[in-house]
Amino acid sequence: MEHQSVTQTKLVVTAALGIALVFICTAFVNVRLPFAANGGLIHLGNVPLFIMAILYGRNLGALAGGLGMALFDVMGGWLLWAPFTLVIVGLMGYVVGAICEKHRSTAAYALALAAACLIKVVGYYGAEWIIYGNWLAPMTSIPGNLVQIGVAAGVVLPVVGKLRKHVPVFTLERSPK
Repeated sequence: MEHQSVTQTKLVVTAALGIALVFICTAFVNVRLPFAANGGLIHLGNVPLFIMAILYGRNLGALAGGLGMALFDVMGGWLLWAPFTLVIVGLMGYVVGAICEKHRSTAAYALALAAACLIKVVGYYGAEWIIYGNWLAPMTSIPGNLVQIGVAAGVVLPVVGKLRKHVPVFTLERSPK
């Protein structure tokens, strides 16, 4: 019983750390795009999101990404975006984690990040279409979203394989015996 309690505590602490890192890297390591009509933002919040999803799986990836970035939206004056971010970024973390739980190779990680990029571009395009009521305006955010995921992939891919060797694996799906 005590072992299970310790594992659950580690799980909660890891989830909280992931949410906090995503929030901090989104809030404090960012650049607002001067050319994006809709106030585009390039940030490094995807780096800890992808690392959490690859190392700890789909549920921790979804929690860290969705809650961390939605919290940024709420605290950073982007309140209208928070529900969209919660769903879109949560789905990104879930998909990356799901792919990487089954396949542990650089090629799988790259595929997972490409899937996350597609989710981000399509998701935020749809969100902007809903918010602005215009299907052309969201086009301006696509380059920023591509850059954002590209930069995150450039940081994550070289280090995550090494991190995986040194990080204990536990997920929300596994209950200790």
